[in-house]
Amino acid sequence: MEFTAKQVAQYLGGRVDGNEDVKLNTFSKIEEGKNGSLTFLANKKYTHYIYTTQASAILVEENFTPEKPVTGTLIRVKNPYECLARLLQLADSFKPKKSGIKSTAVISDSAHIGENVFIGDYVVIGENVTVADNAVIYPHCFLDDNAVVGKGSKLYSGVKVYENSKIGCNCILHAGVVIGSDGFGFAPDAEGRFNKIPQIGNVIIEDDVEIGANSTIDCATMGSTIIHRGVKIDNLCQVAHNVVLGEHSAMAAQSGIAGSTKVGQHCIFAGQVGVVGHVEIADGSTFGAKTGVAGNIRTPGKTWAGCPELDIMNFRKSSVLVKRLPDLYDRISELEHKLNELTGNK
Repeated sequence: MEFTAKQVAQYLGGRVDGNEDVKLNTFSKIEEGKNGSLTFLANKKYTHYIYTTQASAILVEENFTPEKPVTGTLIRVKNPYECLARLLQLADSFKPKKSGIKSTAVISDSAHIGENVFIGDYVVIGENVTVADNAVIYPHCFLDDNAVVGKGSKLYSGVKVYENSKIGCNCILHAGVVIGSDGFGFAPDAEGRFNKIPQIGNVIIEDDVEIGANSTIDCATMGSTIIHRGVKIDNLCQVAHNVVLGEHSAMAAQSGIAGSTKVGQHCIFAGQVGVVGHVEIADGSTFGAKTGVAGNIRTPGKTWAGCPELDIMNFRKSSVLVKRLPDLYDRISELEHKLNELTGNK
């Protein structure tokens, strides 16, 4: 597909600064821009590339003021990154849609398969499974008995959905995701042996959720593990049994939430965050990379870091002190030595 800068600006509600008739047919990173491509500037540390990029057009903030000439056409918008996402979604919508059911798929007679569905090679679909309209199930996926996949959802190769799990509409599950595996429930006996506690609950994933490759969402011991609407989970994340993850929250790679924790809305977990079980986390909480959350977070909208968690200002102060510890240790040792000399102690 090919568009002019003017057409792009009209679609985004922006305005053109430069040649509005320049033709655009691809996207590029600003440092790798080439003729005919559209790029964007959303992070100030990349500003120097705007003066050297060969991209034909650049999405910039409305009030961006260049310090020297820019060869590309500027498309001024309120939020360049958000606008780029809209354009990429538009481009993706033009891709050919897969449809049909491959002959190697194994589908129970009791399964309910909607219209315009794609089911790839070697997919296995169990009894009473529902696959709604426009869903896409890539090869080697497994949907166990009574599972539900909502309208327009997409399951990439190797996704495993255990029995009774429910996936909402317009969800994306990337390769290797496991939904509904047993929660980590064991009861130690008097001799220290671990006896398995049957996990009889399920997983409910609401609409517009995306889960990254090789992440796992455990079923509830009883009741449901719930991933609410709009949640985004990165690769290699773990959500344990009976967790409730609030709407429009996000988890970066290798983060994990232990059992029965309740997470509010619009929370953000950076990479390798770990959360203990049976705690509550207030709406709008943000956790920096490698934060260890050891207790309830009751104040909404705060940022935390460290292990155990500290509010961000105290964490920064502590980090400064930690860097100074070797020097402080040397100074204390020197003072002790001088004091011993004065007092005659050895």
